[in-house]
Amino acid sequence: MGGEDGEMIGKEKKRKLVAEAIEARKNSYCKYSGFAVGAALLTKGGNIYRGANVENASYGLTNCAERSAIFAAVSNGEKDFQAIAIVGAPAGEKATEICPPCGSCRQVMAEFADPEKFLVLLGTEGGECKELLLKELLPYSFGL
Repeated sequence: MGGEDGEMIGKEKKRKLVAEAIEARKNSYCKYSGFAVGAALLTKGGNIYRGANVENASYGLTNCAERSAIFAAVSNGEKDFQAIAIVGAPAGEKATEICPPCGSCRQVMAEFADPEKFLVLLGTEGGECKELLLKELLPYSFGL
C-alpha cells in the first residue's frame, strides 16, 4: 500500500514514522485544548518532516500537527509525499487510541499527495496502527 509505482512502505519504515510522530507530539503547544498531536511526513525522497499542533487563543490561528509537517516540507522545497503518521491524545497521557486527522488536514494532504497512493498511518504508543489511503479518508475532496 502507498508509494509511487506500486513501491511499498515496509513495516520498519511504518514503525519509524509512528515513532517520529510520537516524538513530535512532545513539542505540541496545546494550552487551550489540552490535546497533543504529533505527525511525521515521509517524502518520496525518503526525508521525514515532523509536525506538532500549535494552538493560539484565537482558535482559527491554531495549526494542526499534520499541516505543520506538510508546511515544513513545502517550505523546504519538498512537494512529493508518500505517507504520514499521526499520533494524538490528551496532553500528559499515553496515546492509546488512534487519532484521525481533521477535515482541514485531509484537504491539505489532498493538495500535495495522490489520494490513490498516499498512506495515512494512525498510530498509538501501544503499537496499534491503522493504515488508510487518503482517498478512504477524503472520498470527495474539493478541487480534485
